[in-house]
Amino acid sequence: MKDIYISDIKTHQELISYFLVKTSAVKVGSNKKAYLDLLLADCTGEISAKKWDIADEELPGLEKIKEGSIIKVKAQVTEWNGMKQLRVSRIRQTSAEDHLVMKDYIKAAPEEPADMYEYIYSRAEAFQDQDLRNICIRELTDNKEKLMYYPAAQKNHHAEMGGLLYHVKRMLMMAERACEVYTNLNRELVMTGVILHDMEKINEIQSNELGVSTGYSFEGKMLGHLVQGVRTIDRLAGELGMPREKAVMLEHMILSHHYEPEFGSPKKPLFPEAEMLHYLDMIDAKMFDMQDALEKTEPGEFSDRVWTLDNRTLYRVKDE
Repeated sequence: MKDIYISDIKTHQELISYFLVKTSAVKVGSNKKAYLDLLLADCTGEISAKKWDIADEELPGLEKIKEGSIIKVKAQVTEWNGMKQLRVSRIRQTSAEDHLVMKDYIKAAPEEPADMYEYIYSRAEAFQDQDLRNICIRELTDNKEKLMYYPAAQKNHHAEMGGLLYHVKRMLMMAERACEVYTNLNRELVMTGVILHDMEKINEIQSNELGVSTGYSFEGKMLGHLVQGVRTIDRLAGELGMPREKAVMLEHMILSHHYEPEFGSPKKPLFPEAEMLHYLDMIDAKMFDMQDALEKTEPGEFSDRVWTLDNRTLYRVKDE
């Protein structure tokens, strides 16, 4: 049993516990001294950690700490910019003698990947539009193996094992209901946009089979999943004989779903289905981040600041 989970950590607390390393880097501070910058995790969340003023003799060992490994730390829980942070005093690598249970350290979607995949696949398989059906089935089939574990992000929403499938499934559920209200929408086009919009995160993000991302691929850094997605749809549309107008509309949905240039979209949505895709994406991302923050918050209290929600602190309603 893990000593203490991130969701239970209190400010000013001293702790000794095990954590999964999501990112690790030796940096140099404004005082010209080296420090270790870590993002640590367990099945309940993530926390930033710092080991300040590293001595020269410590460097070789600390530089061997790798993403995806589990370490044991002694630390003081502090607060920085309204968020909890660990000030590490001691750190060591772990071994088989520590008898660790991996499920304590891996955050995973609350549903089985195979079930989520089947839900998404069955929706695509039922499409009446054969062009949209064919491209969705092709993408789902080609990427099935990685979809079983891939996260939807390295650090932000759905950064968990099976997170990409969970994100798409919930968006699909919302899409079907939205199309019942806004009857002018082409339901299958909206659903196709949902299925395809983040598929290239599989080639943008680097991840191990535990859903832990170690960073971004070369093309992910240079292009990003929006451009990668447009390229893939363009290629598949040619192979599948899709009409050019339909292919370009799908490419536009991928390219515009981040909405703003600063978030990677050079074009804003130019038809209703593309507009709806953007808001479905935003709703699911924000609901995920709110739920994640409030699960770590006591009833009647405010959460830590949530960077992805404009640094807001969220209130958790008291239990009845």
